[in-house]
Amino acid sequence: MRFERTEPFKADYQRLSENEREKFRSAIRAFNAAADRFVETKIPSSWPANLRVKAVANAPGIFEMTWSFSGPDGRATWEWTTATDADGRRSPAVRWRRLRWSSDPPRAVTAQCHSF
Repeated sequence: MRFERTEPFKADYQRLSENEREKFRSAIRAFNAAADRFVETKIPSSWPANLRVKAVANAPGIFEMTWSFSGPDGRATWEWTTATDADGRRSPAVRWRRLRWSSDPPRAVTAQCHSF
């Protein structure tokens, strides 16, 4: 499966420990095989149950993959896109958006306060 990565995804990946990266790479091998099957068949059961692939609520076109039942959950969000090769042929691809482990500290949320 062809893929691309957003800048936030790349930064998230750099923050992972080597152990977390290996778990992600292992999950990606299974994900890629399943994504290829899904593109060929369009059968939702192409996705292995242990990857828990599902649509993200209130985010049309965005999906998540969650793995690692035995430890902190790893979660990655992604969307379908189209890749064009050197010959101009277009094919389905995955755009990885974000990557996170449930053991990660919460990301800071910036709020603006207004006085009236």
